[in-house]
Order: sequence, then C-alpha cells, then structure tokens
Amino acid sequence: MAPIPTPEKEKLGKVIVIGGCGFLGHHIVDLLLEAYKCTISVIDLRTTRNRRPDSDNVQYFDADITSLSSLLPIFEKIKPHIVIHTASPAAIGESSESKTKLRNEMYRKVNVDGTQCVIEACQKTGVKGLVYTSSASVISDTEADLINADERWPVIPAKNQLEYYSTTKAIAEANVLAANRSLASPSLLTCAIRPAAIFGEGDMQLIPGTLAAYTDNKTGFQLGDNNNLFDFTYVRNIAHAHLLAAYALLVTTQSPTAPLDHEKVDGEAFIITNDQPVYFWDFMRAVWKAAGNDKGTDHVWVIGRDIGLVLATLAEWGTWMVGKDTPFKRRIVRYSSMTRYYDCSKAKRRLGYRPIVSLQEGIDRAVGFWLEERKTAGEKKGQ
Repeated sequence: MAPIPTPEKEKLGKVIVIGGCGFLGHHIVDLLLEAYKCTISVIDLRTTRNRRPDSDNVQYFDADITSLSSLLPIFEKIKPHIVIHTASPAAIGESSESKTKLRNEMYRKVNVDGTQCVIEACQKTGVKGLVYTSSASVISDTEADLINADERWPVIPAKNQLEYYSTTKAIAEANVLAANRSLASPSLLTCAIRPAAIFGEGDMQLIPGTLAAYTDNKTGFQLGDNNNLFDFTYVRNIAHAHLLAAYALLVTTQSPTAPLDHEKVDGEAFIITNDQPVYFWDFMRAVWKAAGNDKGTDHVWVIGRDIGLVLATLAEWGTWMVGKDTPFKRRIVRYSSMTRYYDCSKAKRRLGYRPIVSLQEGIDRAVGFWLEERKTAGEKKGQ
C-alpha cells in the first residue's frame, strides 16, 4: 500500500465520527488511529459492529442523530474540534410501493432531519469543522451520461432526480454548506465529500452483489456494449479524503487570513474517485477474477441496453403481479450501460488528495475480505 502523504501524524484534536461503526465510518476510524494524533469518539445508532479493541481508547456512544436531545449531551461532554458525519441508510433500488414509501421516509428522516440535528449540535458546542459525506450521485439523474464531470456540474433538481436517496443527500449537503461561517455559528467551517461508487471491506452492496453473480454462475451475461467508463472508488481512499478535508478545515480556523477562492476548502464540495475510470464490465470481471473466475469473454451473451430495459420491465411487472421481487430491474440496466465518471482535480488541488490504494489492490482486498467472511460463515454453519 502506498504511504499516507503525511510526514508525521497530523493533529486533529478531538474527533467525533458519526456513523463510525458503519462501512465507511469504521474505515475512517481505522485511518485516524493509523495516521493522525487525536482522540476519537464514535456515535452510531448501535455501536456493536466494527468496534475497535478497548486498547485503542476509542469511545463509543449509542445515539439517534434524528434527535438533537440525543446528540447534545454527547457533544457537550466531548467538546469535539472536528465532526465527520457519515451516517446514512444504504441506497437501495426499486421495490414495492409500500416499501419504497417507508424507505424514502427513512432517507428523509436520517439524511435531511438527522443532518440538521448534527449541524445544530455543532453550532451549539463550538465545533470547528464539520465534514459531511455526500454523494457524487447528486449530479446524476441515473439516465444521462456523465463524462469527466466535476463540481461545476449542477445538482439535479428533485423533480428530475429518479433516486430519492440522491435528492435527500443533495438537500443535506446544501444545508451543511450553508452552515459554513453562518450567523448561527461564524466559527464553524463545513465541507462535503462526494464519493463515487464506493466499495471495499465491509461493503454490503457492490461487492456482495457482484460476487453473487459469480456464485450463481451468471458471469456470461453482459448488459450493454461495455463502452461505458465508470468510476468505482475504494473505501480507504474515501476515508483518506475525509481526513484531508478535516485537517484543512482545522488549519483554516487557525489561519489569521481567509483562504483565497482557489484555495478554499470550507463551504465547498469535493468529488472523490480512485482517479482510474474503468469500463463497467471490466470492473465486474476483475472482481470475478479475484474470486477465482478464469473464464474469458469469448462466450459472453451481450444484451443491448434497449432490449435489456424491455426485459427488465417485463420481469418487474411479472414478479409484481405474483407478489414477488426480481433482482433484474431497469435501474440495474441503466447503471450497467451508462457512462459515469468524474474529474477529482479540485480535491487534488485543494486537499492534496491522491488515491493511496489502486483500483486493483482495492478489488483484491475487498474480494479477499468477503471470501474469508463466507468461509468463516460456512465453518460456523457446519459446526
């Protein structure tokens, strides 16, 4: 692994990681322990998963971020300098109308209402810097291609956004950025990180879903012509970007002069990728190869995008009529055949960001983790 570009451990003071037992959050905690001088506290709804050993001196607090009265006592006790807010429900595709309604209510409650509570807790307790985990999907309507898109691309309005998850992330991001140097707390600096297609150890969506196709012997299918470049980003790189942003905010608070426009981190959003866009199905095959698949592309059945959308529509309607669900959805066809890659130059210039783990190494790590998890689960089942 490439070394983290800090000559000595940088000081971050007291840090709270909200969602620190989740997928991204626990990687941020790991990196904080490895590369920074700080005291770490974790807030999560339930802090049973991904806990560090007691010897690491990480404090854990169970709390509901949608309740300010649940958060404030913890903030008042810790008096954090930096808050990194990663908590969010996972983005899930279409399902039944009733399930979609419930899920959308959860997105709104956690992503919008919960983030507002975090902002207010920061404002009331003198927090210096708030880093929010947004999403690169806020500038994607999931239909139009994105080619080398950067932060100048407009956020998709709610009326044009097909994914309500992305709508709520966009609202929360806007609220976080509006809180930067606001009248309510002029000393609070904020910024947002927009990861693109995150994967890695502990990933509950991208890698498990891709490996399921391998396990079910479905690697001979391809949706679209595979001429569509896509960004996939390893989780450790995203964690690294969050901590670079946190450090930049802290440095800014200590500076006697305001940064120039081309240097600003506070009040800004940053797209983060592995800086290695890859053809969509090449990534999938790299995952399958890391899991042991030795088949080439000689006998791949290519289903065109338009035909795939028709077949997915029929599958969705057919399973809906019998009260079931199908993994073959129009959303999957759109994603796997669209071009969606970004330019992370702004993060390079202002944060000093560079990926610290390559795409292939990230794939190897993520797949290795899940193979070991499956092996362990199988051994437990056989006992």
